[in-house]
Amino acid sequence: MPTGDDLAPLFEQHRPTLRGVALRLLGTGAEADDAVQEAWFRLQRTDVTSLHNVGGWLTTVTSRICLDMLRARTARREEPAGERDEETVRAADPVGDPEREAILADTVGAALHIVLEALAPAERLAFVLHDVFAVPFDEIGAVLGRSPNAAKQLASRARRRVQDAPPVTETDVARQRVVVDAFLTASRGGDLDGLIALLDPDIVLRADQAAAKMGSPELVRGASAVAHVFSGRALGAEPALLDGIVGIAWVPGGRPKVAWDFTVIDDRVVRIDMVADELSLGELELVLLG
Repeated sequence: MPTGDDLAPLFEQHRPTLRGVALRLLGTGAEADDAVQEAWFRLQRTDVTSLHNVGGWLTTVTSRICLDMLRARTARREEPAGERDEETVRAADPVGDPEREAILADTVGAALHIVLEALAPAERLAFVLHDVFAVPFDEIGAVLGRSPNAAKQLASRARRRVQDAPPVTETDVARQRVVVDAFLTASRGGDLDGLIALLDPDIVLRADQAAAKMGSPELVRGASAVAHVFSGRALGAEPALLDGIVGIAWVPGGRPKVAWDFTVIDDRVVRIDMVADELSLGELELVLLG
């Protein structure tokens, strides 16, 4: 096995990319340096002769370290230590594909803010690794312990939140819960006006194919139309965390049948995604809130 001195030049070749990944995910230089340093320690304890792609292995390991740090932060409901500097983060990125960089140029600053402040850890990682660093979904799925399709769904959902969100977003789970609870109360009670008051005027409700087969419309736009869909319904649904974001779910007998993924901004529901596909439900981190 190579010595630490032999590994050091190899690791330094990949350090800029690893720090770029960690900085995008964690938001601060100090935390990014800690994650990269831990990746170096793990490389030293690994037989590199067994690795077919050292760079890919290091990216995976660094991403997993960042994911653990994000989940720990979420559990403590802490803000990242230190101030985020978008210019510093941008400068830390390795040189990428010019066309992809041009596409991302107009959204990358907002994306960073939303990734750090609004997305659940799994969404955050899938979005950053795929949309910023072009990591394939099979590799992202391996980091998350999910299928490539589930990783793709997480990145897609994160992308929608980034694209739809204004500069200030609703990130407090407790406040999201208040909105969702009020939505459920109004829905169950048939309070149409109460529902409309909780919905953004341009809200979009989308249903997957499995939900459409159950009778749900595939696409509904506008507060009044969406309110009519839910008024007097959702009697068996309960508030739930869906990959760390507050939504609602129908879980008869302890088995998830339908989940409604809410996007809440400024105390208004701006999007609801109805998920009934069995595979998608099985790959959700779903926790009933009672």
